[in-house]
Amino acid sequence: MVARGVPAMAAAAVAALDLTESSNWWRDINHSPLWQDRIFHLLAILYGVVAAVALVQLVRIQLRVPEYGWTTQKVFHFLNFLVNGVRCFVFVFRRDVQKLQPDIVQHILLDMPSLAFFTTYALLVLFWAEIYYQATWSWWPDYDFDRAVSTDGLRPSFYTINAVVYVIQITLWLILWWKPISVLVILSKMFFAGVSLFAALGFLLYGGRLFLMLQRFPVESKGRRKKLQEVGYVTTICFSCFLIRCVMMCFNAFDKAADLDVLDHPILNFIYYLLVEILPSTLVLFILRKLPPKRGITQYHPIR
Repeated sequence: MVARGVPAMAAAAVAALDLTESSNWWRDINHSPLWQDRIFHLLAILYGVVAAVALVQLVRIQLRVPEYGWTTQKVFHFLNFLVNGVRCFVFVFRRDVQKLQPDIVQHILLDMPSLAFFTTYALLVLFWAEIYYQATWSWWPDYDFDRAVSTDGLRPSFYTINAVVYVIQITLWLILWWKPISVLVILSKMFFAGVSLFAALGFLLYGGRLFLMLQRFPVESKGRRKKLQEVGYVTTICFSCFLIRCVMMCFNAFDKAADLDVLDHPILNFIYYLLVEILPSTLVLFILRKLPPKRGITQYHPIR
């Protein structure tokens, strides 16, 4: 019986050793300044590439339709360039950012791009909402063109929501600056988790509505299939990234092992920012890469 138990015990010992080595590998990278710098600089390079792509696309659009001002499409690409450019700068100097005092400056540099990311993609939700309501009203048998002005309320709502989000977050930062206590840090992170959940539901609501509306178009409609794919892909990508951000912010708020604002969690930082910002931005910019037509463009036909 002893002889039979030896192989089982040996197998268990090998498995435990493998698990320990795996854990050590993760811990060794996290606590290595060299690997920390490598991972943060890799994030900086990735953000820089995304920022460059957004800027090139913005220039192409401007050259294509120079006679038009800041359309939704141009603002969307500019904000993408701004968010990714700031992230690139922060990760290039990530170690120096961690040394800044007071601590509130660190929170602002790390969290402000996240707010701008929310605004960038909330703009896409606004655009879809305008398309959905205009198209829905135009199908009514007794359609009255005066109803179209009702969509004007969407933009003030967009500005109001963003203003409220920024005011609340800035207020929390100011309170943290005045009296830095851990409860306020948790509250700030949970607030942003709620904002991310709100954005995810916005994509699910208006992306889903627009997708179902396009499905009701006649099969022979020009561009129907391509638009269905575009809306479906972008909705799935953006809903997923904001939902992941929401979940991660909850862990970040209550679990020190999931803290994203420290230097010794580079692997977690890489996975998080890759999933919630870099990969979604790259995919969305690729899907919406089509340039606007040279003629007949309006402010409601920018993001294609």
